[in-house]
Amino acid sequence: MGRIAGVTAAETRERLLLAAADVFARRGYDGTRVADIARAADVSGGALYAHFGSKAELLVAALRRHGKRVLAEALAADPGCPVTEVLLQIGRLLPRRLDACGYLIVEALVAARRDEDVAQPMRDYVGERGDGLAELMRAAQAAGELDASLSPTALAHLCLLLSIGSELVTPDLHAVAEEEWAALLTRVIAGLAPAADTTQTGTQP
Repeated sequence: MGRIAGVTAAETRERLLLAAADVFARRGYDGTRVADIARAADVSGGALYAHFGSKAELLVAALRRHGKRVLAEALAADPGCPVTEVLLQIGRLLPRRLDACGYLIVEALVAARRDEDVAQPMRDYVGERGDGLAELMRAAQAAGELDASLSPTALAHLCLLLSIGSELVTPDLHAVAEEEWAALLTRVIAGLAPAADTTQTGTQP
């Protein structure tokens, strides 16, 4: 059940997630029918419901599949790279990110305001993103990159606000020069670093 000829269940699920991300981004949550996604994925309605119980479940599953991709790829590309440098690399791209995942998160947030079937899984999803970022912040604090006195949860919340906000305030609404944005982010990250130890040690007579 939930499989089509010559395609594994995992491949069918992946096909559905890719189709869902594209269709939701183009048509919006309210304008998308489950049949539209099944058709785009070239699977039957039965195959779709074998993997996902509802349109809301499919929406959030598509977010889980695609939402963490940029951060995961950046961390995997250079495992030894400092966390703060990875955050800077991603942050520099925020003002000019225009992709299906960006449109998808906007649609999901709008739908969550109107539909409780979407709101609860979205709360879970955002909570997972926040928890994952908080763990990353703790790792950066343990490595001495970020001030250990700062709340990892608050730092994660700041990252979420910047990331999601960038999907709402697109370059066509308000543009910023890349070098100016990069300079600001560098200053912000520097301000979150541990305070320099200015203790002076006396000399022995």
